[in-house]
Amino acid sequence: MPSIDDSPAGESAAETAAAPPEAVTPLLRGIGVLRRLTGAGGRMPVGELERATGLARSTVDRITGTLARMGYVRIEGRDVVLAPPLLELGNAYLASVRLPGLLGGLADALADELDESVSLAVADGDGIRFVHQATRRRAMSVSFRIGDLLPAERTAPGLLFASAWDAAGWAEWRQRRAADPAGRGFPVAPPSGRTGAVDFAERAAEAGRLGWALDDQLVEPGLVAIAVPVRDGDGRIVCALSTVSHTSRHDADSLRAAVLPRLRDTAGAMEKALREAPAEEPAAPSGLAAWTSESKQELGREFVESLARGLTVLTAFGAGREALPLTAVAEATGLARATARRALITLEHVGCVAVEGREFRLTPRVLDLGFPPLSRTTLTRIAQPHLADLAERVRESTSLAVLVGDEVQYTGRVETSRIMNVHITLGTRFPAYATSMGRVLLAGLPPKERAERLAGAEPRALTPYTVTDRAELGALLDGVGRAGYALADQELEEGLRSIAMPVRDRAGRAVAAVNVALHASRRSPEECVTEVLPELAAAIAGIEADLHVTERFARVPAY
Repeated sequence: MPSIDDSPAGESAAETAAAPPEAVTPLLRGIGVLRRLTGAGGRMPVGELERATGLARSTVDRITGTLARMGYVRIEGRDVVLAPPLLELGNAYLASVRLPGLLGGLADALADELDESVSLAVADGDGIRFVHQATRRRAMSVSFRIGDLLPAERTAPGLLFASAWDAAGWAEWRQRRAADPAGRGFPVAPPSGRTGAVDFAERAAEAGRLGWALDDQLVEPGLVAIAVPVRDGDGRIVCALSTVSHTSRHDADSLRAAVLPRLRDTAGAMEKALREAPAEEPAAPSGLAAWTSESKQELGREFVESLARGLTVLTAFGAGREALPLTAVAEATGLARATARRALITLEHVGCVAVEGREFRLTPRVLDLGFPPLSRTTLTRIAQPHLADLAERVRESTSLAVLVGDEVQYTGRVETSRIMNVHITLGTRFPAYATSMGRVLLAGLPPKERAERLAGAEPRALTPYTVTDRAELGALLDGVGRAGYALADQELEEGLRSIAMPVRDRAGRAVAAVNVALHASRRSPEECVTEVLPELAAAIAGIEADLHVTERFARVPAY
């Protein structure tokens, strides 16, 4: 398979060192680009990305262009930005191991009961990686994200995993410590050299004997944690359940006394859930292989097909597809067997795939590909590029809002440059009954809740056109619910016309609304429906697609 560059000068040494002869060089480089973007928080200027990877500018442009075509990044001026569709790679791993889906609800319930942050972590080499977070929002709160990697010796879960290490595991850890004693290879944890080999080995052995482990400010001053193992039917630790607090609330001893019994109870319930979980039906194939071929035909040399195909292989795994032989990977992706094999060899080299006999499994390292920064996002951030695209297409201002009581609150907005424009700042609230966004959100409520919200409001005439009669409002909302959109014609302010549609989450709930607002002189109500509504619907579809992939295993707050 040809390399991206005609010369090796642009190769990134970190990704290509000691690679097997059959490894796919473009895939190695693409993964290197994604990892550097992840480490930078999800955004890097192209020039900085070029310097960080050691790749030629033309190579970086082709890689990022291919990733943009896949929807995995956006190009914003000179910056490359990770985009929500990239989460489908990490989602494939999380769905395949089933831990967040089966155990996440129990972790959330424990966090609510204890009023402390609760996490699920898995082993990743000589580190631990979070796969589920139920955090408490406080001035002093835990900021770890799903996918974050921490050194085993500085965490309570790490002590539990290390208690089961064999000689090879300890040798790997000692080698890493010798090369990086301060743990600078774990950027989310402040560098520290406090933990020595003897100290860690003794504490790990003690954690194995006790069946629980404490982290007394090893990750960061002020942070204390306690963890217990969650085992499968064969007694192997599949994940660690931990509670994290701050020394302003607990010291290590008081945290243990307060939460250890409940941790053990919940871990027992989790083990029962794992034992009794029914087998899952395999997920449908992604269909990306055919798409990559079409993209190559359309874009030619600028589309790096081998990179796209290699990333497609990760999507072969998922629900009901935890371990797959080569033939099943090829069938699920639509790739030729030889192509799938070379991609799997490459993915094994970079640590994203593990081989067990003739079967392949995804590893937690897949979460390195954008998951931490993308999993801690908001609906406003997800919607903003779609609002900007919509505003450019219709040449009118666009907004995102949520329902707060009987009002809508603006959480996102893109204004167009016009002499006569609608100027609204973020955080502004308007009565829901008189706005297009408020009406689509009210229409999406269960009848009882809608009636309660309307009962709490006192509709008043804001303009001569405002509908204030409760019975008429009720009928209007019924119509909005059937139509799927709302048009408010000068009811909030004379001369202001707007049309809105709801944004729905994976469960089908209307969690926000998007509108296009304009001066009444620019488009008639009929033109709003025929010209603006189709563009608005396309923008909503894009927002919902990004929201649904993001919220599959992560919480997405409104703003």
